[in-house]
Amino acid sequence: MNIQSMIDTATVHLTTFGLKIAGAIAFWIVGRWLIGVSIRALSAGLTRQQVDPTLLRYIGNIVSVALNIVLVVAILGYFGVETTSFAALVAGMGIAIGAAWAGLLSNFAAGAFLVVLRPFKVGDYVKAGGVEGTVKEVGLFATTILTPDNISTFVGNNKIFSDTIQNFSASAFRRVDRSAQIAHGVDAQDAIARLKTALAAIPNVTTEPPPDVEIVDFNERGTVLAVRPYTHTNNYWQVYFDTNRAISDTFGAAGYPIPETPVRVGKAA
Repeated sequence: MNIQSMIDTATVHLTTFGLKIAGAIAFWIVGRWLIGVSIRALSAGLTRQQVDPTLLRYIGNIVSVALNIVLVVAILGYFGVETTSFAALVAGMGIAIGAAWAGLLSNFAAGAFLVVLRPFKVGDYVKAGGVEGTVKEVGLFATTILTPDNISTFVGNNKIFSDTIQNFSASAFRRVDRSAQIAHGVDAQDAIARLKTALAAIPNVTTEPPPDVEIVDFNERGTVLAVRPYTHTNNYWQVYFDTNRAISDTFGAAGYPIPETPVRVGKAA
């Protein structure tokens, strides 16, 4: 056995392998740099188009993952690895992961649609997925809603997107619905006039449209009035409580009697 020949052969193979390793490292460094440049260029272009930041993160993450997979496959091909079978393996893994994480991926997809279609934005007061409150964040998989009692609630994007969405901030004003009971014998028109004056004095109640006060129903205690001032969503609860107070104070100042249910006298045995 020629030891020198074996050493020379080993040297040649090690040199070739070392050069491939060096080339792969260089390929990886240059590839990662190009991916970074591409992502930054894509982000800059979308930013100039005033694309929502949440959508930017979606697109950036997807493009980054895809380009990194292409880079790894290209490096393996450089080493002589059969990339066709590797691609099939990646596809199979993707199907398996997709089946296992169907719910998570559906939330991811729904989040993308929420960002693109924009039924609401951060800061809007909404009722979505059965939760009512102010939108704090539209995340990749869940939306954060701060409820009126100051509880941060995380709702899956798919639940929101597949359910009814009410955006109370989409309009310039919102109606506050209250009712007022007056007793028999009280002049309904006098009560209406007094309430309209009281509602107009409440802070943050709109003058256009003006508050509505009308007869809405009758019952055994007397007439029922619909009391409906309008205000911006941000002032809804303030106007709601002030309206209740205005009804109580107005009727008290007018000296209206307390509505009482008539006593029914039963038949004698």
